[in-house]
Amino acid sequence: NIGSNMVIRKKNKNKSPVIDLTGKDGNAYALLGYAKTYSKQLDYDFDTIEKEMTSGDYEHLVQTFDKHFGDFIILQR
Repeated sequence: NIGSNMVIRKKNKNKSPVIDLTGKDGNAYALLGYAKTYSKQLDYDFDTIEKEMTSGDYEHLVQTFDKHFGDFIILQR
């Protein structure tokens, strides 16, 4: 499990977008908005992802976002 103090980082070789979880883009509503946008772009089922993201606390939401979009987006603390 990812602890609350752990940094989620991936090497940014391809200049993937970075979301700073400590800034305004790191709040739950912003992450859900990004998930909706990226779901449309990647033809993912947003309703299913949204349910999974909102089925736990903030850390669960972040982990779920990373699970679905981590190959494309870098989350950073």
